Amino acid sequence: MSAAEHRVQAPGGSQGPIVPRTPAARPIDPGVRIGHVHLRTADIDRVKAFYVDILGFDVVTEARDVPGWGTTGDILFLSAGGYHHHLGFNTWKSAGGPAQPDGVTGLHHVALVHPTRAGLADAVSRLQGAGWPLRQWTDHGTHEAVYVTDPDGNDVELMWDRPFGAWPLDAAGHLDGGFGPDIDLDDLLAELDAD
Repeated sequence: MSAAEHRVQAPGGSQGPIVPRTPAARPIDPGVRIGHVHLRTADIDRVKAFYVDILGFDVVTEARDVPGWGTTGDILFLSAGGYHHHLGFNTWKSAGGPAQPDGVTGLHHVALVHPTRAGLADAVSRLQGAGWPLRQWTDHGTHEAVYVTDPDGNDVELMWDRPFGAWPLDAAGHLDGGFGPDIDLDDLLAELDAD
């Protein structure tokens, strides 16, 4: 079966129109998605202030002195829209610890997908209102992205996907490009006035 046939026959629908350049010999179910990311934090209260007070996530669970991974620590589970959790944080092996330095392997960033461009604009407006620095803002063709660093030094991509028909694909359906210019932040923030 070709990659295009596999994509079309995906149970439950496709997550995008891209035809892989190298399909897996035994492809995973195309409906698989990332459900949540769980990160170590130095301080639950500090990370809560960023993700809840600034970005607007809901607290699903918060507990102190919870056993886990051979120790005890604090946990915080955050969600948008009633999901069990999109982001989890713990201090089991990281309480009071430093941020991961550059030059080591590990997680590069977590992407938080907003359903609309106006939703992304709202996130940027919240960050600017809190005086939080934006690291980068880029048009990737498939999506627009604004990058920030959270209080623990984790890089976070705030983004929205363009409709599939607007994705830059070549004639074979492969992703074409994706490393575009900077976003015009004033144009993005104008989405808030359009509502």
